[in-house]
Parts: sequence; C-alpha cells; structure tokens
Amino acid sequence: MIALAAVAGTGVITNDTVAERAAQEAEQIAATAQLSAATDLDASQLGTHEGILTARAAQDAVDALHSAEAVIAAADGKSDASDLEASVAALQSYELLAPERVFELADAARAHAVTVQAAVVEFDRVAAEQAAAERAAAERAAAERAAAERDAATPPASSGPGPAAPANPSEAQVIARDMMAARHGWGADQFGCLVELWNRESGWNVTAGSPDGAYGIPQALPGSKMASAGADWQTSAATQISWGLGYVAGRYGTPCGAWAHFQANNWY
Repeated sequence: MIALAAVAGTGVITNDTVAERAAQEAEQIAATAQLSAATDLDASQLGTHEGILTARAAQDAVDALHSAEAVIAAADGKSDASDLEASVAALQSYELLAPERVFELADAARAHAVTVQAAVVEFDRVAAEQAAAERAAAERAAAERAAAERDAATPPASSGPGPAAPANPSEAQVIARDMMAARHGWGADQFGCLVELWNRESGWNVTAGSPDGAYGIPQALPGSKMASAGADWQTSAATQISWGLGYVAGRYGTPCGAWAHFQANNWY
C-alpha cells in the first residue's frame, strides 16, 4: 500500500491520520444520536439542553456551597467539619467541571453538612444541660450560704447570764455534767444551758418521742442517728448524752450556743 501525503505548513497528513479523524467524527455523530434519542431532542436542540444542564449544575453548586459554609461557621469549636470543608473546596471549582460531576460534589457536600449539623445540635444539647446543672448548683450553694448567714446573724434571746445549773441534778444530768467536763472542759455555766435546752426538748426523758420522729434526751432526728454512739441508744441515757454532746459541740460550739439558737428559733 502506497501512503499518500500532503505537506501543509509544517504538518503532514497521512492516510492513517485521515482514518483516525474519520473514526472520531463517527464517534461524535453516534454520541449525538444517542443523546438525542435519550432526551427526545434533535441535534439542533442539544446545545440548548447542555446549556440548561450547565446552568442547573452551577445553581446547585452555589446553593450547596452557601448551605455548607453556614454549617461550617456554626460548627466552629463544636464539631469536626474537615470532611465538609474538603467537599466545599472541591466544589468551589464547579465552573470548570462537567455538570454530572458538579451534581455529585454538591450531593456529597449536603450529606457531610447533615452529619456536621447533627453533631452541632448534640453539642448544644449537652452544653445546655451542663449549664442548667451548674446554675442549679450555684443556686443551691447561694441558698445554703444565705441560710448560714441568717443563722450566724441571729442574736441570742437575751444578753444576760445563761441559766443556772440545778442544785440537785437528776441522774442523767449528773452523767451529762461529768461527761461534758471530761470531754470538752465545759463548766457550770455551760451545764446550766444544757439542762435548760434538754428540759425544753425532752424533759431529760430517755424514751421521749415526737410526731416527726425525734427521740431521746437530745431529740435526735431520727433517733437512729444515736446508734453511732452505741447500740443501746434507745434506752441508755449515757449513750444518748454522748451523742447529744457531740452534736452540740459540732453544730453550735457550746451548749449555751445551742441554747441561744433554740431561744431564737424554737429548735436546735
């Protein structure tokens, strides 16, 4: 076979080149025919169809980018938006991409935006619960401080000397007098306050009870608290007094402190 060639400028066209171009033209004609059949458009209308498809792809990209950028801004410090940011970066060059690729990238950006938005909502929910718990704790602490300040500011019922110690103390009172002197170093002045305090509470009755569940000489509430001082707390004056002195010392410092609080509030 003899190859024919023509020199045109600096290019050389051979029979092989002509054959390749013919094949390409045939492929383009076939593709046009296939697209025309699929879209019910003739060859003259295909240019308009492609323009519409490109315009729709561009609008879809713009919409997806706008929504994604809003989600990224909302996710700052709350959720990992790296996948969404990567989708946005790929989609920003939509003008250079085929419409089909633009649609794919826009769908991917929307899917990532949904995931990030859900994470932001969960972050906000947890943060709101934590803030509510912190507010409630702060309110409780403030209420406790206010109550403590009110108690501390409550003046004694009288500024005169405390009650005098009884001349003939009962058996339980003798136990209390000796125990408070040995354990706390309290003298007759504190003993007089203690006698008067527990006279009002229980009359120094070991089995004294009240409707609210208080029990015994010191009227522990509930009475079972006194089990920490002894298993016989229900019947033993010494066990009840031991617990009661510890309570008075820990809560009010001295029996006269407890007596002053009782005078002001009718409880201790």
